[in-house]
Amino acid sequence: MFESLSNKLESAFKNIRGQGRLTEQNMKDSLKEIRLALLEADVNYKVVKKFVADVEEAAAGQEVIKSVHPGQQIVKIVHDELIAIMGGANAPLEFSEKPPTVIMMVGLQGQGKTTTAGKLAMHLKKKGRSPLLVAADVYRPAAIKQLEIVAGQAGAEFFGLDENANPVDICVMSRGEAQMRGCDTIILDTAGRLHIDDQMMAEVRQIQKTMEPQEILFVANATTGQDAVNSAKQFHDTLPLTGVVLTQMDGDARGGAAISLITVTGCPIKFIGTGEKLDELDAFHPKRVADQILGMGDVVSLVEKAQEVVDQEAAVKFQEKARKATWDLEDFLSQMQQVKKMGNIGELMQKIPGMSQLAGGDMAIDDGDLKHIEAIIYSMTRWERQKPKMIKASRRRRIADGSGTSITDVNRLLKDFEKSKKLMKQMMKGGKKRGMRGRGMPTLPGM
Repeated sequence: MFESLSNKLESAFKNIRGQGRLTEQNMKDSLKEIRLALLEADVNYKVVKKFVADVEEAAAGQEVIKSVHPGQQIVKIVHDELIAIMGGANAPLEFSEKPPTVIMMVGLQGQGKTTTAGKLAMHLKKKGRSPLLVAADVYRPAAIKQLEIVAGQAGAEFFGLDENANPVDICVMSRGEAQMRGCDTIILDTAGRLHIDDQMMAEVRQIQKTMEPQEILFVANATTGQDAVNSAKQFHDTLPLTGVVLTQMDGDARGGAAISLITVTGCPIKFIGTGEKLDELDAFHPKRVADQILGMGDVVSLVEKAQEVVDQEAAVKFQEKARKATWDLEDFLSQMQQVKKMGNIGELMQKIPGMSQLAGGDMAIDDGDLKHIEAIIYSMTRWERQKPKMIKASRRRRIADGSGTSITDVNRLLKDFEKSKKLMKQMMKGGKKRGMRGRGMPTLPGM
């Protein structure tokens, strides 16, 4: 997510970091590179023009602080302007004072509306609400069945009729169903088309006028870039959209749609889809996104995700073992499985301050690395996991054969595991810090 834009902006800042002071010329050069970086990231050209002008104006209006390096000052200005252009703050959902709240999902076909409806239902259930998913798409083959399955996976209530029913009637009937089932939120999964047409727009307008939803969320695929922005604008010209949900943000390395949408449409981004699983829907926070783009990480989101999926009691026990350096490979396997629950390893590293460059460089880690390590540890006996120092050559050969890896792989894991124990013990005791690229840094994923 945003990898391409992050790398290009980092390159733009690199030149000015080598300057001793901020001048009109090096500022001009930096702005030119920032402009190119944004255009190559598929940011709308009008948005780029405004953004660069705002950065230039902000830089001109600031005094050069002697204690702050020119590069740091430019990064701060760009950071502030990125936050502003993406909306400034998170835009939460609006709920009706008198239940049920109605949320209407709209958008073109194939953008992930139905899955996003399920993700939103799961998100609301975690917040203590009781959602009802309503199948208002009677045209796409198997759309009703798909939403029913998604509702089951999300643990939400489902309501739908057959393909011959009128979508407006289905939506009207859902109010009564919600009241009977004790649901306080109705999520309408409306029909889409491959392109915008009069029939589709007339239908969603009628549903909107009849149901008077508190939220009308436009669902768009982030990987389509400016097409997503243009479609959102067309829908907004017809419907009073209250927000946008960008799907497949994990597959969009450029990030142009996220940066362009708010300025072009005037609609806030309320959620972003970060994966295929139903729990991979995140509230959109401009500051956190700006932090990630500029390589500052996103610790808040990382902690929130950890609190959702990590066994807190097990984490405390591991912390105590780490302090005493008494943890073994069984503990490590357990912790690695906890980390995997939080999502893709590369994405997690991007959220750790200072790790964005390492994630794509010398310390690049993917989920395949974890699978190899899991296979090696699963091939060990319980005694071997608890006493890794006692694993001799014959046992290492058996473990390698059983895991489909090499003796070299097994040796590397055991060696790095011992290094990790020593390093973590030092860190827990507040010992001397080592650089992440230092000779003593092990390469165990999840550490």
